[in-house]
Amino acid sequence: MKTRLNKHLADRGMCSRRKADELISAGEVLVNGKIAVLGMQVDETDDVRLKGAVVAAEKPKPVYYAFHKPVGIITSVDPKARDSLLTFLKLPERVFSIGRLDVASSGLLILTNDGRLSERITHPRYDHEKEYIVSVLKPISDQQLEEMRTGMMILGSMTKPAVIKRMDDRTFSIILTEGRNRQIRRMCESLGHVVDHLKRIRVMNIRLEELPVGDVRPLTKAETETLLKSIK
Repeated sequence: MKTRLNKHLADRGMCSRRKADELISAGEVLVNGKIAVLGMQVDETDDVRLKGAVVAAEKPKPVYYAFHKPVGIITSVDPKARDSLLTFLKLPERVFSIGRLDVASSGLLILTNDGRLSERITHPRYDHEKEYIVSVLKPISDQQLEEMRTGMMILGSMTKPAVIKRMDDRTFSIILTEGRNRQIRRMCESLGHVVDHLKRIRVMNIRLEELPVGDVRPLTKAETETLLKSIK
């Protein structure tokens, strides 16, 4: 049965659908020796290649991992990129991250080959929670935290309300239901603050807890079931 090429790539753990569209637009995908185009349909008999690598015809068994990303690692699966997930991790399956953490941030990434899960968690219309611990270089006021809590203008539009709890004069936790590019850093910068440390500690029901920096673990059966039920 024919399916859209971006779904075909996502179902085989190559990347999310949106990333697949970017790669197709960039001419990085070949189908039967020809440069692919957006919206085209393929099936398991087609020869699909991403950046020269053959894409498996069969769907892999879905896998789900929690990874404690260190500072300095980029959330890329490009084998040519330095200090990327692919070069840092040695997992038996090909996986990609759901969402991103910038290179200067650390914390929880969910790794998977399940393109549908990635699409549902990262799409802007779904209000899935992500929780962070943030430290800034100088004391931050209650008024400034309130501005972040109620919403503020960045990148030309207002942010959604956030849940914020002060931890000390320079540190707070924040729960977001959106994921704009470098959102927390931009919010802090607009208030005159520079982020010193930023760590993601939760994505939906998955918590970082005591997972050591640089380590990866499979999600438990209970974690996986709850995660998958939440996107139905």
